[in-house]
Amino acid sequence: MNTEYQDIIIVGAGLSGIGAACHISKNCPNKSLAILESRESMGGTWDFFRYPGIRSDSDMFTLGYNFKPWRGDDAIADGPSILNYIKEAANEHSLEEKIRYQHKVTSMSWCSKSAKWTLQLMVDGEACTMSCSFLLSCTGYYNYDKGFTPNFKGKDDFKGQFIHPQQWPEDLDYSDKKIVVIGSGATSVTLVPELAKKSKHVTMLQRSPTYVATVPKQEKTAIKLRKILPEKWVYRIIRARKVTFTLMLYKFCRAFPGLSRKLFTTMAKKQLGKDFDLKHFSPSYAPWDERLCAVPDGDLFKTLRNGGAQIVTDTIDTITANGIKLNSGDVLEADIIVSATGLDLKMMGGIDIEVDGAPFIISDSMVYRGVLVENLPNVGLIFGYTNASWTLKSDLTSEFVCRIINHLDKTHTQQCRAVNSDKRIGTIPFIDMNSGYIHRAANKMPQQGNKIPWRLYQNYLKDMFMLRLGSVKDGVLKFEKAQTQLTPANSEGSSKQAAL
Repeated sequence: MNTEYQDIIIVGAGLSGIGAACHISKNCPNKSLAILESRESMGGTWDFFRYPGIRSDSDMFTLGYNFKPWRGDDAIADGPSILNYIKEAANEHSLEEKIRYQHKVTSMSWCSKSAKWTLQLMVDGEACTMSCSFLLSCTGYYNYDKGFTPNFKGKDDFKGQFIHPQQWPEDLDYSDKKIVVIGSGATSVTLVPELAKKSKHVTMLQRSPTYVATVPKQEKTAIKLRKILPEKWVYRIIRARKVTFTLMLYKFCRAFPGLSRKLFTTMAKKQLGKDFDLKHFSPSYAPWDERLCAVPDGDLFKTLRNGGAQIVTDTIDTITANGIKLNSGDVLEADIIVSATGLDLKMMGGIDIEVDGAPFIISDSMVYRGVLVENLPNVGLIFGYTNASWTLKSDLTSEFVCRIINHLDKTHTQQCRAVNSDKRIGTIPFIDMNSGYIHRAANKMPQQGNKIPWRLYQNYLKDMFMLRLGSVKDGVLKFEKAQTQLTPANSEGSSKQAAL
């Protein structure tokens, strides 16, 4: 039985996967490439989520690719605009023909003798296999099949509609409805002002507050500069400015948590009015212990101030037939309850991994430069920043993977592994944040070390030097030949078929 072979396989055709494919097409043009997407269309998050008002929570001058300027006026863009941007990038690099839709990878097995991965897939309900020399995981970090919903007492008694944003009904009519949105994260602060435009009333019910900051919806400086400068120059100027500002803000918040807490609450008070109870925007934790929520032009604050919505900080006792009974004794009436309670995290799409016949447990390993998993050969992992735009890190990661692949060719080696020989290195959690969805998935995530190159600093400038300029010959990356000599037919990049 023959198995289709590609030099490189990318798993996932979302923002990261399409971006990685563009980098590979440019930097490794002689390599054959396939992009495997479990769904029926590209776009990932930006095609999958359909709830009202879906938008980026990062500006598009940094969420956009480093090779493709964002030409829109809105710095905070809606989901359809981002999806169109991804499709444009795919079209400009002729990627559509390389994408295999409804190809879900269920397991992958590495063979050191041949230096190849064999992938088991489900395609239209049927099992099949593919193989490759290098695999890049661009699956994101959450479970597409379901989000996280707590086991609310009395949920089944509710007579209205109970919805998780991940499964938003396309035909939902919420006009003149009373809606309760449970949650205080990015999805909630997006939904509330949008739902308030048509509904009878919206209540944002949060167990604990979140830091929320107003950002400009439009980038007016870019609009002005476009009149006198080329688009690429404008993009680079605004991108550099935003990267610098975001990094400085993050550093300031971590260094001066008390002062930054006061800054955020003061800004909220200014927009909400002096009579508004600031307990709803005064978290007990320090800024950036959890991700900061951004709202374009302060739309959430405006909606709360004009009475289009209210915010309640309390915990749920029971969901009743007609709403929610709180532990304080108050009752929130509802026709629709939206459980914006977070994601179910899943690393590498939940793919089962074997290396030379033995199961590989990713949570037992560290991550090298945020790109390779310790002792896992020829696999790149795309995982963006938690304190800045996801794509800033995914671009750097893709470029570094291309450098590794080209170095393998240059040295006539076939496999690359990150190996830790420093026994003094300790481990810490992969994501240094206190969000609930992070804690729930701690046992599914890899770890990071307490120093370079195993430490993740969430710092674009440091990563730029380490990934774009740092040598791949650092003694930690081991470039090795396959254990058995590859035949010319199987080692050529142009070969499309390889026997199992």
